[in-house]
Amino acid sequence: MARLPPLPSDASPELAETFRQFEQILGFVPNSLLTMQRCPEIVKGFGALTAAVMSPAGRVDPGFKRLLAHFASRAAGCRYCQAHALLAAGISGVGDEKLAAVWEYQTSPLYSDAERVALDFALAAGATPNAVDDELMHRLRAHWSETQVVELLAAVCLYGFLNRWNDSLATDLEDAPRRLGEDLLSPGGWTGGKHLPTPDSDS
Repeated sequence: MARLPPLPSDASPELAETFRQFEQILGFVPNSLLTMQRCPEIVKGFGALTAAVMSPAGRVDPGFKRLLAHFASRAAGCRYCQAHALLAAGISGVGDEKLAAVWEYQTSPLYSDAERVALDFALAAGATPNAVDDELMHRLRAHWSETQVVELLAAVCLYGFLNRWNDSLATDLEDAPRRLGEDLLSPGGWTGGKHLPTPDSDS
């Protein structure tokens, strides 16, 4: 149950364009931003950073960046962001079969060696304490250019902000990411936990 309730989407008219940006990504305005809008400039800044990090003009596919965000959020333990990132990955073009194999990414033929090491990197970079070491970086750079590494890490860091935000406030999961979590993530042990709209003892 949320520790700080979201405000109505029309509470800050100056955020209408930023909210439209996130409606295009997810199909709705997330409760995280509806809570954050108490400080509109933070929402605007986060929207600008999101647009830069997830730009389709980059060297890394935006859908794969969402998978990176999912794995970073898994490492951080934020169940809200795990579900959100996977939902956004599907909307951004990652196929249903690949999403369904997310728990088996190390062995599934749907994931390439380059993708596997990048997802290992996201898990390590999203962990506390940080678990990226020289050996992992060497493996990563065997598949990805320096520019791509920057983009990979930017996706992880973008969600690092959201992980802290949503876990601290126990942001309520919206219907679409909750259903996705129950369908695709629950076999691996995921639950909505404290992000369910009703009180839940599992955090």
